[in-house]
Amino acid sequence: MPNVGRIPAILSISAALFLSALPSWADVYQYIDANGTISLTNVPNDPRYRRVIAELPRSRAVISDGELEPVIARHSRAHRLHPALIRAVIKTESDFDPLAVSRAGAVGLMQLMPQTAVRLDVRDSYNPDENIGGGTKYLRQLLDRFNGNLPLALAAYNAGEHTVERYQGLPPIPETRQYVQKVLRYYRTFLTNDRLSSSRAYRAQALGAKARALAPSLPTRSPDRP
Repeated sequence: MPNVGRIPAILSISAALFLSALPSWADVYQYIDANGTISLTNVPNDPRYRRVIAELPRSRAVISDGELEPVIARHSRAHRLHPALIRAVIKTESDFDPLAVSRAGAVGLMQLMPQTAVRLDVRDSYNPDENIGGGTKYLRQLLDRFNGNLPLALAAYNAGEHTVERYQGLPPIPETRQYVQKVLRYYRTFLTNDRLSSSRAYRAQALGAKARALAPSLPTRSPDRP
């Protein structure tokens, strides 16, 4: 979970109380100011408010990996990251729930903090495309900042880059260390699955080509013969 700056605890509590007080059919509108402060309402009185939830979900909304694949692939290419890494972060952060909100106020699939979202030009953190675009861009920035050291970049994604720099290495924070291990474990799993899928596809293609080559050709009928 990107943790750049702090969000007042009263804000998270107020947002939770506000959402719980609304009927299940109410629209929810959000405005994030330049300081990253979130304002929520069901009666927007300012054009800067944007609708973030058309209807409060009755159950957890999970998007499958297959549905997100084109989005993940596009942003991975743009920021030179392996799609398996992005899937691993999403799995760890939100378990593919686009409406996930943490107790600290992080939002969406890659759990962007409001201040981080503003810095990354993400207007709607509940939107899977925008959230993945922002989270992937942020992870690329962290990898560049820590000279390609993936564990440090992941630790910074969870605890903040300044925390990693302060300790000049992996912070001695149990939650952060567990987070890094979890993402790396999912990363290895997704990489293995991708390789197996590619191998199966290649074998199927090769077998198909071989079958076509071995198939007997039908005799060509002469146009003069009945």
